[in-house]
Amino acid sequence: MSSADEILDIVDEHDRVVGRRPRGEVYAEGLRHRCVFVQARDAQGRIFVHRRTADKLVFPSLYDMFVGGVVGAGETYDDAALREAEEELGVSGLPRPEFLFKFLYDDGAGGGWWSAVYEVRCELPVRPQAEEVAWHAFVTEEELRARLPEWEWVPDGLDAHRRLAAHHEAR
Repeated sequence: MSSADEILDIVDEHDRVVGRRPRGEVYAEGLRHRCVFVQARDAQGRIFVHRRTADKLVFPSLYDMFVGGVVGAGETYDDAALREAEEELGVSGLPRPEFLFKFLYDDGAGGGWWSAVYEVRCELPVRPQAEEVAWHAFVTEEELRARLPEWEWVPDGLDAHRRLAAHHEAR
């Protein structure tokens, strides 16, 4: 099955499931669905940053400071966060990511998705999925801030990053 055929839950403005459709149709029709964003840090506290592959369905070849993706039909946010983090980092036995907050991302084109933001510490050697990740590195907060205006970032990840920074400042 291709990723476009993966079945996703369609949700309303309150994140209640109202239907199910294949991912390709969800994206093409701008239907509201669910996603997870997991900020992975190594043992030194550096943030995993990567560039998406050119053949991704959305935001190909853009940089991201999160691993994650869509929540499958019937899957919980927590289960999707762990699955996606292990898949994209190429590890197994990762601790369960810590849920921080959820928000409704607006793509500016009439669509959007519920987005759950998590953090996880990855002290294992990473072997990112070649199908998902074209380049990767662990960077310091300062290096990430320096790259924000220089690199083209996935817009939903950039929004999640800004919200995460505000979340940490509010603590």
